[in-house]
Amino acid sequence: MSMLTPPGMGGKYRITGDTYPRMRRPRRRGRLALLGVAGIAVLGMIGWGALQLVGIFSGGGDKASAAGPRADCATRATPSATAAAPALPKPGRITVNVLNATPTSGLAKKTADELKKRGFKIGDVGNATEEYDKKVKGTGILLGPASAQDTSLPVLATQLAGAERRTDAGRKGTDVDLIIGTGFKNLTAKAAADKALADLTKPKPAPTGKQSC
Repeated sequence: MSMLTPPGMGGKYRITGDTYPRMRRPRRRGRLALLGVAGIAVLGMIGWGALQLVGIFSGGGDKASAAGPRADCATRATPSATAAAPALPKPGRITVNVLNATPTSGLAKKTADELKKRGFKIGDVGNATEEYDKKVKGTGILLGPASAQDTSLPVLATQLAGAERRTDAGRKGTDVDLIIGTGFKNLTAKAAADKALADLTKPKPAPTGKQSC
């Protein structure tokens, strides 16, 4: 009887020979599957990193995370009430030559008298030169030296809405001309002119840089 045959069991259950059943360890399929998933994840991260590098070197780096500052943030102007008003001359410091370029007589004197009442100094009063006579189609032209562009002309413009402003770089002195055109009816109503003049001297909002992403 073989030594492997349990006592009390006959030859029916006797184990003979030198071949025994092998006890195999269970395959570690779960571990292999986990390793496979981890490998795929690593490959995916490598691929994602490569795409990011390509995007940076190809100019796509501006699509940064919303949590951080963006390089392409636009600078937006925000109002600030601390800006000083521009230094403009008072009407009494502006000498105006009133010239009539229309066929209607008397307009220059009438207009000059009204401007004088509003505080302006009056210079020459008469007909416009041949360069402008009967050639001004609008309400009028305000003409002065280059230095009057942002000083005397804006102040005078409050008195005649719609007038064209011009400067002559070769002109001497500080006087300005009001050349009456064929579209002229009257000066701007005094109340409206006073309001426009007051608005010129109010502090202007100054732009301050602010990033908006």
